[in-house]
Parts: sequence; C-alpha cells; structure tokens
Amino acid sequence: MARFENKRVLVTGAAGGIGQCVVELFRREGAAVAAADRDVSQLSADALLPGDLTDPDYSDTLPAEAAEHLGGLDILINNAGLMRRGPVTDTSDEDFKLSAAVNIEAPFRLSRAAVPIMSANGGGAIVNTSSCWGIHPGPDHAVYCMTKAAIASLTQCMGRDHAHQNIRVNAVCPNEVDTPMLRTGFELRGLNADTAISQLNQSVPLGRIANATDIADVIAFLASDEARYLCGSLVEVNGGKAVA
Repeated sequence: MARFENKRVLVTGAAGGIGQCVVELFRREGAAVAAADRDVSQLSADALLPGDLTDPDYSDTLPAEAAEHLGGLDILINNAGLMRRGPVTDTSDEDFKLSAAVNIEAPFRLSRAAVPIMSANGGGAIVNTSSCWGIHPGPDHAVYCMTKAAIASLTQCMGRDHAHQNIRVNAVCPNEVDTPMLRTGFELRGLNADTAISQLNQSVPLGRIANATDIADVIAFLASDEARYLCGSLVEVNGGKAVA
C-alpha cells in the first residue's frame, strides 16, 4: 500500500521548486492533492485552486475548498513563502507587509481553518516550512528571519495545543535550497546563479546545498505515519551547515 493511499492533501506554493516536488511526491504515493498558488496552469493535481495568499478570504476558505474537491482534508502543507533581503533599515513597508502576509498570516489562517476539518475527521497533519534562519538568525535578512521564527514558534504552539485532537504540527527548516527563488535572488543582485551556487556548495559539509527533492522528502516524512510521535518539532535540513 502506498504511504499516502486515501489521504487528501492541500499544498500551498505548489508552483514553486519545492512545491512541485511535494505535489508530485504525494500523488506518486497515493494521495489526492489540491495544489494552490497564484498560477497553477502548469501543474497536474487532483484539484487546482489558484489564488493570492495575501487575500484573507482566499486563505480562510482554501482548506474547506480543498476538502470539498477532495472529499476531505488530512494533510496541510504550508509551503508558500518569499524572501526579502536586507537589514531593517533597508526594508520597505511593502517588503514588511508582503513578507508578513505570505510567511505568517497565510499559514496562520490556513491552519486555523484546517484544524476543525481535520478534527472532525479524527485527526491529521500540518507541515509548515520555516527555515534554519528562523531558528538561528543570520545577517542581512531581518524580516525573513523574523517571519520564519514566527512560523517556528507557531508550529511549536500548535503542536502542543492540537495534539489532543490527533493533529500533528511540525516544521521543516531548510538552509539554502537550489530553487528558482534562490537563483532569481542571485540574478537580481547581478550575480551568475550557477557560479554563486557552486560557491555555496563549498560551504556545506555534505558538499552541496539542498535540492527541492531533499526538502520534499522530509516534508512527506513529517506528514506520514512514520513521524507519528513527532509533534511541534522543528527539523533542520542543512547538510551540516550552520547559519553564518
């Protein structure tokens, strides 16, 4: 039997590098998947739910919409996120508002809406995407670190508060991941993405930064019965590299 046979899964940020891997992995292992992102036109999933996570109405209703399409909801993957670089003094109001809306408010609203659905069905799992930078803040990413720290804290609080409902809440905390978002960030700074990633690889004890599959595999583990006794855990996936 496939690991996620008969499971119904909602994945946000489904069009991103990690998100696509997550959607493909869950479907390959038997789940019915609802994929949510601003543009889902290039995705294959059991339900495509386009929308903007900065819209509270969309976030508030997305779990119920996914449950309606899939016949229920067992797993929520709060994968959507964005990064704005720089110290506080270089951070605009728009950077702050957008980062808080996508990285904090949307997962909060989605989780708040998903818990009653899961509880009525006997339980479930929520996996948030935090970051090593949310646990060990690094330089020149003040707002990003702040938002990811908030998600780490939310995960720990919810892990305790909803365990009695048989809802496990955990977070994956990656360091650098070779995704289009990372590469675009290098290009916006006038850097060659391949060269920059090659240099990053040299800083990792395992010899390379993570790829999207490395993170998707941990997300799937946290959502699975194999992680049945993990609750409120922050799992760092960093190849042995400390934040510096």
